[in-house]
Amino acid sequence: MIDVLIIGSGGAGLTAALNAKKEGANVVVISKTYPTHSQTCQAQGGINAVLNETKGDSVETYINDTYKASHKLGNKKNIEYFCTNSKDTISWLDSIGVPFSRNSESNISQRKFGGTKAKRTCYSSDYTGLKILHTLYDQCLKENIEFYNEHQLINLITENNTVRGITALDIQNTQVKEIKAKTVILATGGYAGIYNGFTTNSYSSTGDGIACALKAGAKISNMEFIQFHPTALENKNILISESARGEGGYLVDSEGNRFIDELKPRDEVARAIYKKYEEGKKVYLDLRHLGLNKINEAMPQERRLVQEFMQLKMEEDLIPINPSAHYSMGGIITNIETKSSIENLYACGECSQSGIHGANRLGGNSLLEIITFGKVAGINAAKKAKDENIIEKKEGKQFLSDKKNIENIFTNDVKIDFYKRKKELGKLFFKNVGLFREEKPMKDLLGQVLEWKDELSQIGINDKSKIFNKNLTDLIEYKNMIELAHTILLSAITRKESRGAHYRTDFTDESVEYDRNTILFMDNNSLNINLEEIL
Repeated sequence: MIDVLIIGSGGAGLTAALNAKKEGANVVVISKTYPTHSQTCQAQGGINAVLNETKGDSVETYINDTYKASHKLGNKKNIEYFCTNSKDTISWLDSIGVPFSRNSESNISQRKFGGTKAKRTCYSSDYTGLKILHTLYDQCLKENIEFYNEHQLINLITENNTVRGITALDIQNTQVKEIKAKTVILATGGYAGIYNGFTTNSYSSTGDGIACALKAGAKISNMEFIQFHPTALENKNILISESARGEGGYLVDSEGNRFIDELKPRDEVARAIYKKYEEGKKVYLDLRHLGLNKINEAMPQERRLVQEFMQLKMEEDLIPINPSAHYSMGGIITNIETKSSIENLYACGECSQSGIHGANRLGGNSLLEIITFGKVAGINAAKKAKDENIIEKKEGKQFLSDKKNIENIFTNDVKIDFYKRKKELGKLFFKNVGLFREEKPMKDLLGQVLEWKDELSQIGINDKSKIFNKNLTDLIEYKNMIELAHTILLSAITRKESRGAHYRTDFTDESVEYDRNTILFMDNNSLNINLEEIL
């Protein structure tokens, strides 16, 4: 039997796999696409760490910056662990071959990101996430870790609030599979893809793991907090990393005026840009003063993207930008050991709410989180698996139910165009649950989402093929997106204040009453929400 089954092959999942394997576990990684396609490669700008406490930075300062950005919703114990271990995390990545950029003294280069008091963001040009991802995958191949690529998570298999494995769709042949395991780690990424057409995320970032965990009985948390990145290419939603501003780039309006400190926290910068658009002005990223040599050294990828998609040159032209949904702070609530509220189920990376980011994430903290807690998840899941003695049973209730549901999809009517619905969902979410929010529009949208949710079991597909049926996999993702849209709206309506990335025009102040996490859970097929103290 599989000791540790990992769902997701981005930076968090691969780190978990390597550490579980090191503990002697039998490890299998399930991936909806392929490891090198993961959202981790979108984290271009860098990874935070305090490498030298004698050069204007300290672990204590880093802890304070991270907690301040969380707007009191961070877990101080978890943040302390996260920041204190940052140097060791970078050292480990360096030791396995991540090609960090170096300064003249051959030390790892660091740049300043928004909301911080020091240069602490380590980087590999502007390919940081990509280089980390490829290095981790190389290490997994060396360790002969087994991968089931093109397998889509359908549901978790649970028994007495204990996970026993998963059901998955083999995308190549449309077979539903039952995969049993002693422990399961969810590393399935975030849910900003719900903002379809208004997000930097890939099409596959649909919150599958969070939706499945919720359905299985796990508690999820802080779903209202979605970070909008200030600088995506206008109307393209292609990310231009914070490294562009970290290296000295300006934000200017149509009249050429700088209107905000470019290195304020992302939520403040994004809202300021959005307001300019509401005033009928455009906003540009200005890097011309940096010069071609500096741009080629620090951000060659972004220069290429601007040239390819906008037919502009960073060293000569103003680059039109707009905010775009980028990162989700909410997810499966976990403790410092990455345990969820379901026994033997762990979560790490963007699908988890690990107590680090709270209401707003610092740039450079996402990559550190996936490596730090990916390691914790892998070690703890492997150790727990050693204590489990399970008799493997075949074709349980969950498997038979999911198999039947997939068969039904092929026979359902195709009156509902869920692709059209998906586009409409993205448009409505960006407008009503975006950078600025208000009660009535959100309640109206909730009513619409609930109508769409009621119709999910009736939706069919036009493509009846059993080989690489994209129509089917898209429908499974759409169902997860609708489930999570419900949780986001319920959370955003419940939190009657403004805090970090959650800004309400009808409750503009931060309230002590909401110095608590929103917690959502299923009870008798009904979605419930509480506000709970941060432990």
